[in-house]
Amino acid sequence: MKVFLTGAAGFIGFHTALALLKKGHEVFGYDAVNNYYDPKYKENRLSLLHDFDRFTFRKGLLENEDLLSASYRNFEPSHVLHLAAQAGVRYSLEHPHAYIQSNVVGFQNIIELVRHSQPEHFVYASSSSVYGGNKEFPFHEKQNVSHPISLYAATKLANELVARTYGHLYGIKNTGLRFFTVYGPHGRPDMALFKFAHRMLKGEAIEIYNYGNMIRDFTYIDDIVDGVLSALSHPQMNKVYNLGRGKKELLKDMIAMLEKALGVDAKKEFLPIQPGDVEETFADTSAAREDLGYKPTVNLEQGIPQFVRWYQEAH
Repeated sequence: MKVFLTGAAGFIGFHTALALLKKGHEVFGYDAVNNYYDPKYKENRLSLLHDFDRFTFRKGLLENEDLLSASYRNFEPSHVLHLAAQAGVRYSLEHPHAYIQSNVVGFQNIIELVRHSQPEHFVYASSSSVYGGNKEFPFHEKQNVSHPISLYAATKLANELVARTYGHLYGIKNTGLRFFTVYGPHGRPDMALFKFAHRMLKGEAIEIYNYGNMIRDFTYIDDIVDGVLSALSHPQMNKVYNLGRGKKELLKDMIAMLEKALGVDAKKEFLPIQPGDVEETFADTSAAREDLGYKPTVNLEQGIPQFVRWYQEAH
């Protein structure tokens, strides 16, 4: 495959690019390498990808239509994997325009290129946040998702609707992937597990929202990558899949596992839930299992020590 991969310097994008390159595929990475979090993490990931001759990289914004188009057309991809986005729920409360530009305008730019080139498959990242305040668990793909509770979720839902429309109008084979709380080595420093480890090792208090009663379907990065690669190689028309572990975990239990792995007792500051946050996520992964052969294997008890080993070596 020749894969045009946006968000190559990001957490999921890096791991997916690495897996593709190790399998002998050619990857063109496109990423803004912005300062939403410290760019050094993105630069470190890119340095590992540059070890592969089959990897090419271009730094640029999705909103830069001319640069994006030139990069795409020169590469002539057989597959397009769109993972780039402005991430984060709370950040969207203070910087809404960043989400419209990257997640809406940027998505439109990339799918227009797909429309005119008709690659074998267009796979894009959605999010578990599209389920909003749904109370029917586990979340399944046929549920009503018309009530997002954050701008981030609204932009991801918009991506799904645009992809479905383009599939209907232009015959674009496309698959959306709703990721559930991804964690692991080379993770994002704005995510809870990373922030907790950082603060705990510095002897600082960790902020625990909803008084520790948040429930998440924590999914290890290797399982996510397996799901992404399987989706990429199974062209579908207007499909959306949950990619999660398929098990719900209390935030306070995750913290206890992290304390054990780090050998540190955390100082805790309990706070109310934040605007835009959902109390619980829990994925029904039966559709991905049936259609893609998706079989997550790493549980939280195994994944946290692996994250901690990487964190301690890297820091």
